[in-house]
Amino acid sequence: MTIQTALTALEPVLGDRLTRSKSDLDLHGRSESHFATTPPDAVAYPESAEEVAALVKLCAAHECPIIPWGTGTSLEGHALAVRGGVSVDFSRMNKVLAVHPEDMDVVVQPGVTREDLNTELRATGLFFPVDPGANASLGGMAATRASGTTAVRYGTMADNVMGLQVVTAQGEIIRTGTRARKSSAGYDLTKLFVGSEGTLGLITELTLKLQGQPEAVSAAVCAFETVDAAVNTVIQTIQMGLPMARIELVDAATARAFNSYASAAMPEMPHLMVEFHGTPAAVAEQSEMFGAIADEMGGKGFDWATKAEDRTALWKMRHNAYYAILASRPGARALVTDLCVPISMLAEAINETVADIDTSFLTGPIVGHVGDGNFHSALLIEDGNARDLEEALRLSDRMVDRALRMGGTVTGEHGVGMGKMKYMEREHGGGWDVMGQIKRAMDPQNILNPGKLVRGN
Repeated sequence: MTIQTALTALEPVLGDRLTRSKSDLDLHGRSESHFATTPPDAVAYPESAEEVAALVKLCAAHECPIIPWGTGTSLEGHALAVRGGVSVDFSRMNKVLAVHPEDMDVVVQPGVTREDLNTELRATGLFFPVDPGANASLGGMAATRASGTTAVRYGTMADNVMGLQVVTAQGEIIRTGTRARKSSAGYDLTKLFVGSEGTLGLITELTLKLQGQPEAVSAAVCAFETVDAAVNTVIQTIQMGLPMARIELVDAATARAFNSYASAAMPEMPHLMVEFHGTPAAVAEQSEMFGAIADEMGGKGFDWATKAEDRTALWKMRHNAYYAILASRPGARALVTDLCVPISMLAEAINETVADIDTSFLTGPIVGHVGDGNFHSALLIEDGNARDLEEALRLSDRMVDRALRMGGTVTGEHGVGMGKMKYMEREHGGGWDVMGQIKRAMDPQNILNPGKLVRGN
């Protein structure tokens, strides 16, 4: 029983939808972050849950690893075939199966991307709110428990996935959750699979909550003299109870990158980007209150955007921040940190991080979904430069210790993958061993995304 015998057994099932072409293998061996290219042995393109189940049964019979693939936008090496095997690409399972406007939910296949779903929903007056920036697949977003710019108001994938269809490590198709808004019926298996990063099962269908499209939307960007002033504006805004839809921080280095990459004209200072949703009257009142708070903290250069095209341009620039930062050091790759701390500790966490980076020979522009205490530093390293990588890992390690000391987490939204496994014991202690016990109980052969998330995997 080997990987090669598994591939031979899979060929009659999938035909030309099982490929070993170099271009496909290379594509599915790449990471958005600093990890080395790690191609799988083959790529499978299933078109139904039944095909996924057949694939898993054959791979289990031959002890062949299975690695789920959405759009490849994850940042911690989640989808790399570190032990070889079959990369299962869900791009052909991309149908919106059912929209229930009266219940404000939708059923989709895992390959549907968030942008495609919202395009499909336009005529309904509803939208799916979770926005990680990248046009990720919804299956991948559930697997990594993604969040993003709107989580401060609408929550993360954990809050927006109502139910799943999952293929287990034994090739059984099961369902978790229902379309009901609450349940007390046993263990919450939906929550178990959301964030499991493909280590417990392959998601083949999702039932998601929807939100009503807001009647009015207003967005703004404003500059501050210091990161501290910007973060304290965020803290005060939250403590005042203003219902922000988004509130994002970019530091001076990121503003500089925006100017170069997107032909922006931002002062090279820290900025906040903010958005409010609601009725016209509510949005106007909230915008005015936020403006007053920011003014007290020295905010200046307010640029309010109420037209859809202006808001789209603003958030497109923010969503492309990672690529703008990469372009600021041509040829660089990034080790992306992903801390989340209690909101009261946010200013201290960012200030200490900035001080660390300022004393380093590396650059690490900072952006963050600061409304929920989450921020990132993209530590820029020369590809293949061992000294750069060692320094980036040192800085990252200090950030992790800082977040845990402050009662936070090592990853607010990117997940564990391979990159943050070494930090799991520090955060969870014996809880990490419990995760391993669950993994071994559900996948005793360790064929589902091995080498990720849990100890000994």
